[in-house]
Amino acid sequence: MKVYAYDGCSTCRKALAYLKSTGRQFQLIPIRETPPTKAELRQMLKFYGGKVKHLFNVSGQDYRALGLGAKLPKLSDEQAIDLLSRNGNLVKRPFVLVGNTGIVGFKEDEWLDKGLRQLPKGL
Repeated sequence: MKVYAYDGCSTCRKALAYLKSTGRQFQLIPIRETPPTKAELRQMLKFYGGKVKHLFNVSGQDYRALGLGAKLPKLSDEQAIDLLSRNGNLVKRPFVLVGNTGIVGFKEDEWLDKGLRQLPKGL
């Protein structure tokens, strides 16, 4: 399990506490310094049915400063993925990849729907 997170993010802290409480092992990656790769972003985009906006931290300062609310609908998926891969502040967090699934953000019920509680503890 790969978990891209930012230590200053309260949502990330909640997600990490949840994972630790369930005994999950994971690789923690600082999202600002090491954003997800283009391949990982494409994989997550598939999990979200091609809805690229789901991958963006739409409440973040960088998103607003770049005026992405207006620009994003005009970008191709590849342009958006390139942007996300170069700026971890733009990526919705936490960004979690495990097995053949992934999820962004943290809402416990959504994580349960994705089957993250039922995964073997070694993942």
